Amino acid sequence: MAELIVALDFPDAQSAVSCLDLLPDGCAVKVGSVMLARAGAGFVRGLVGAGHPVFLDSKWYDIPNTVAGACNAAADLGVEMVTVHAGGGDAMLRAAVDAAAGRIKIVAVTVLTSHDAVSYAAITGRNSINIADEVTRLAEIALRAGVDGIVCSPEEVGRVKGVVGVGRIVVPGIRRPDDARGDQARVATPEAAVAAGATHLVVGRPITAAADPAAAYRDFLAAGQ
Repeated sequence: MAELIVALDFPDAQSAVSCLDLLPDGCAVKVGSVMLARAGAGFVRGLVGAGHPVFLDSKWYDIPNTVAGACNAAADLGVEMVTVHAGGGDAMLRAAVDAAAGRIKIVAVTVLTSHDAVSYAAITGRNSINIADEVTRLAEIALRAGVDGIVCSPEEVGRVKGVVGVGRIVVPGIRRPDDARGDQARVATPEAAVAAGATHLVVGRPITAAADPAAAYRDFLAAGQ
């Protein structure tokens, strides 16, 4: 059984609130960097106050002191979980964990779901790369630093389950067979992701852009059981 998190990827706060009015009270939500920049910390506080567990997906990748400050600020907002980049390295990851001090969950992003092997090899300066190997390597770095889990695509869940153990495996790129992929390169159905070991499923447009968001939410919720 995996927790379903609705990604609130909207151009403004009112659009997000209008969608939430159609979904179950207290459903878990993701606020990304675009939504945070447009709606601000007050919007996040409002979600928390309304009983929504908030996953703040800002994917911090900076010097340790800055990331620690960001994690501390997120904890003060009352969010439940935040992302940092595993590629930031041991010192940055440990700074995030120390700043969180158990108040929020820290999960480390490995390789973005928009990447395939060719694009990731290009940005790392290598001729070729195996995405699953890279995700596993980054997950090992992050778990040694004490994070609560990782973020990876559905394709790597089974591979990293042994590394993460009882920790969180947060998985975007979740699509039903007939859903458009959008800008996601590595996707899978909710059933496949859960069977492989995903603990949290992040779903945006297949729910929020659906003709009936409530029905789409129920579909994904049932598939994640």
